[in-house]
This record gives sequence, structure tokens and C-alpha cells, in this order.
Amino acid sequence: MSVTYADTEPALPTKEDTDLAKESIRRLSSHAGREVQIAVCDSTGETARLELPRVAVELLRRLLAEIARGNAVTIIPYHAELTTQQAANVLHVSRPFLVRLLDRGELPHHRVGTHRRIRFEDVMAYKKSLREEQREALDALTREAQELDLGY
Repeated sequence: MSVTYADTEPALPTKEDTDLAKESIRRLSSHAGREVQIAVCDSTGETARLELPRVAVELLRRLLAEIARGNAVTIIPYHAELTTQQAANVLHVSRPFLVRLLDRGELPHHRVGTHRRIRFEDVMAYKKSLREEQREALDALTREAQELDLGY
């Protein structure tokens, strides 16, 4: 299966998974922004109806889109505490780089025994601030290129 929780490794979806995800997202897209009822059939043929809230429908749509692209997906609750390796994976940096961020106080953390733990929401806030800094730097470069009439 291609969806996991933060404490396990994700598995890459198979070709069959991506094909099924593409068909499922096509069908689900017509219900975007609405609550949805789905029918669930068990191995005995008994059917139950489930009502999904809008937020679950949107998450399911995004999940299927990633699987359709062949990406593995990990589900991390917003309030989760991550290990240094998990946090490094979310930020797409090395674990030693992340540890230096923690040691410099750029990212809040706490210790559980000798192990560091970082709240997922803090990792995401840090990631957002990095994106904002990058956007500001790109805007400044664009303004400078225009002022110098570099043809961009």
C-alpha cells in the first residue's frame, strides 16, 4: 500500500495502483467541494454507506493525485512529533543539516531522553518561512534585473 503513517516507510505505488488512482480521481473530481457518500463492500458482498466530510474528500483527491503520479505518500498528523530523520525528510535536507538548525535554535524542538523531537507544525512553519524568504529574494532579483534592463 502506498499510504503510511509517519513511523513507517512509504511504498511506491505499482502501475495498477496509479491506473486505479487516475480513474478514481476522475470520478471523485466531479464531487469536489461537496460532502460525498461512498459505498463500501466487504468480502461477503454486504454494502455499507459512508459519508465523507468535505475535508476528507479533498484529502482523498490529493492523495489519489499523488498516487496517480507514482509518488509514495505519507500521512502525518499536524500535531505529530517527528524524529530528526523524519523532519529532515519533510524539509528535504540531510539529518546533520537539520541537527545544526536545531542547535542554532532556528527550529524549536525538545528532548525525549537523549532524542530530539520536533513538532510537525513547527517543521511546516519553518518550511513556510523558507518559501517566503525565497519568494522575497526572487522578487528582489526580478526588480534588479528590470532596473538594469537585462531583458527578463
